[in-house]
Order: sequence, then C-alpha cells, then structure tokens
Amino acid sequence: MRRTMLYLPGNNPNMLTRGWLFGSDGVILDLEDAVAMSEKDTARILVSRYLEQGEFGNCEVTVRINGVDTEYWREDLAAIVPMKRLDGVRAPKVDGPETVKILDEELSILEDKNGIPQGKLKLFCLLETAKGIWNAYDIATASPRVAAIIPGGEDLRADLRTERSDSGTELEWARRMLVFAARAAGVDPLDTVYARVTDDEGLRREAEFIKQLGFAGKSVIHPNQIAIVHDVFNPTEAEIAKAQKIIAAAKEAAARGQGAVSVDGKMVDVPVVKRAEYTLIRAGLLA
Repeated sequence: MRRTMLYLPGNNPNMLTRGWLFGSDGVILDLEDAVAMSEKDTARILVSRYLEQGEFGNCEVTVRINGVDTEYWREDLAAIVPMKRLDGVRAPKVDGPETVKILDEELSILEDKNGIPQGKLKLFCLLETAKGIWNAYDIATASPRVAAIIPGGEDLRADLRTERSDSGTELEWARRMLVFAARAAGVDPLDTVYARVTDDEGLRREAEFIKQLGFAGKSVIHPNQIAIVHDVFNPTEAEIAKAQKIIAAAKEAAARGQGAVSVDGKMVDVPVVKRAEYTLIRAGLLA
C-alpha cells in the first residue's frame, strides 16, 4: 500500500535515522527542494550511506533526485542506485514521456553496471506543470518502471498562475485528470502534500476528498499527518463487513451458476465485487 509516503530531508541525519519509525508506508529521502544548493554533495553522500547501512523496516524507500534540467541528477543516480535498500526514484518536474525515457535509460545503464536486475528500480513521477498534467497518460505509460504519478503542489500552482486556497479548487481538475490517467495506465495516483502541518481538520478534509476522487494515497511532510491519512484510507469495520458479505454472496452465486446476486436489496455484479475486493486489500485481509 502507498497510503502515505513521508518526505525526509536528505541532509538531516536525525530524520533519516528515525523516519521509518513513524509508521508511513513509504519514505522519500529528499535531495531536491529540502536541500540547499551548497549542501547537495553532502546530502547525496549522506543519503547513499543510509541506503546502504540504515534501517527502514517495511517502508518502501525512494529518493527524490534533482530534476533532469539540473547538473545534479546523474550524480544523484550514480550515488543511490548501487545501494541495496533503494526501491525507486521520485523524479521532479516530469513534463512529458521524454523525461521518463531519459531516466529509464540511465537507470538501465546503472543497473547493468551494478549487477541489479533490469527494471528493479521504479519511477515515481512528479507532474508539477500544466504541461506535465496534460501529458499524464503518456508519462504513466512511457516505461514499465513507472509505478505512480503525483501532481505538484506549489510548483503547479505557480505554473497555473494561481494561489493556494483553503478548498484546493485550483488543483481539482488536475487531480481528476491525473487519477483518470493513472488508472487507465495501471499505475498508482498519489496526491501531493498538505502544507499546513498544524491543520489536522484541513488535512482530513483533503484526504477524504482525494480518496473519493480515486487516489491511492498521499505524500506527507510531517509524522503527525500519517495517522490522519491512514485513518481516512483504512476501511471502517462496517465497510469491511459489507465487503466480506458481498464477496461471500458472489461466491455462492457463482457456485450456483448465477452471474449476479442481491445483497441487502441491492444488485451485486462484477464491478461491485471488485470494489469489495479492493476494500479487503486495503484492510490487509486479501492479498
């Protein structure tokens, strides 16, 4: 599951050491926005050492590298790809499939060089411009490495020439577009961060909204945000019971040669069963 992926500054040893203990599904060791230009080299060395020697529990471990429009990204990849604990790369400012192909090619070269199975490392693409959102499906299908696409927050607002609102109206269309593209491509749609780290009610509202849109999870920037997002994305006991009832009824109907069955007065067909199965997957009750 990718309900939460927690950003950890790549130049903060304390956070790199303790980040996985907060219970997020994944961690993102950040070499981009969280690191000043003067500290890029130091952060790269620090992150690579933690990837080799650090503890991350069951977290999915990714690194946000610097963009391909900078002088840093190749050095970032060269430093982190050989490290045994890396699961994937979060790539910023992906505007089109060309960027994905550039990263795919470089990752393939480094995997070969370091004896890593081809395609092991996944790509998580940040779509931080209007062009990136417009090209969402092409980006998501540009390489089998792409595991998720993520809308930008402040960068996307800047490119749209708008401001942050309490409701997030300015990003609503982009979010909807991204979910459709991700689901059509068979990759995860993951939402951007909620910047107001002390606004628990606002975070919950936004998490509920993006869950309803179809997102699989949300990036977070503070440990206190994890439990709130998990609470929103975890199925309730009532939802679990309903899903189990639907799947049991569907199995009984199939055994009798029936294609559909009624549960609590409502018709249950294949799409309803699929949603029930997804509920149980999110609850950890179905592989």
